[in-house]
Amino acid sequence: MPVTMQETMSAIRKYAPNFVAKVGMILGSGLGSIADQITNPITIPYQAIPGLHSGAVQGHASLLILGHLNGVPVVCLKGRLHLYEGVPYESIRTFVRIIKQLGAHSVIITGAAGSMQEDMGPGEVMMISDHINFHPGNPLVGPNDESIGERFFSMENAYDEELRNIMFDVSEKLKIELFEGVYLSVLGPSFETPAEIRMFQSWGGNAVGMSVVPEVLVARHCGLRVLGLAAITNLAVGLSTEKVTHNGTLHFGELTARKLIKLIPEFIKELDRAG
Repeated sequence: MPVTMQETMSAIRKYAPNFVAKVGMILGSGLGSIADQITNPITIPYQAIPGLHSGAVQGHASLLILGHLNGVPVVCLKGRLHLYEGVPYESIRTFVRIIKQLGAHSVIITGAAGSMQEDMGPGEVMMISDHINFHPGNPLVGPNDESIGERFFSMENAYDEELRNIMFDVSEKLKIELFEGVYLSVLGPSFETPAEIRMFQSWGGNAVGMSVVPEVLVARHCGLRVLGLAAITNLAVGLSTEKVTHNGTLHFGELTARKLIKLIPEFIKELDRAG
């Protein structure tokens, strides 16, 4: 029998009966150190939460963390679930809906990505303005629960313009360069071919990765506002002589995390101040 959302939340509430979040965070490869800034954390392993699978990818810790960041109550999913691991869509839906169920109105979704423009190299941060879904499916295929969201929903302004403007202001204040562009999502786990990268560039993509988009679809369906941040870990194949590897992804993910450690808490403070 499928696990119900009520069963999932009952397990979480055993650890944190009265916790209510304002903002959620999903942290991708090499970005887990951002969670270390959360104060008074309540940490729950994914294995202890019915309906979630534990990720098996290096650089992903598989922990749900509840606490405060810059005085704002947050729910952090440290380590994501990837469809290329064979994780069912049901787990992806549950993964994101936990954030909504805990009371959050917005979610920051991060992920490692390869840059398809030469002036945006490893270690940079690209704020996502829009996406292209090149996954072979959609996590919302199947019966729709109208109590969660409408069957057909808009993806216009999926990456909330107001949230992006707040983040731009924060980046200027902190003097951290912030790129902006279109994120193209592929299934993986193989990296892209040079021919695929040329095609993706012609479509208008600026960065490519293996996550983010399935989560954004579920987030928008249940009414969460989204800020997407791509941690640029490499130039896409064909744009550099460097070989693309997962170790490189983790290395440059950590370098990018040093910027996000400054940007995200300040963003959350300003978002809370804006109401």
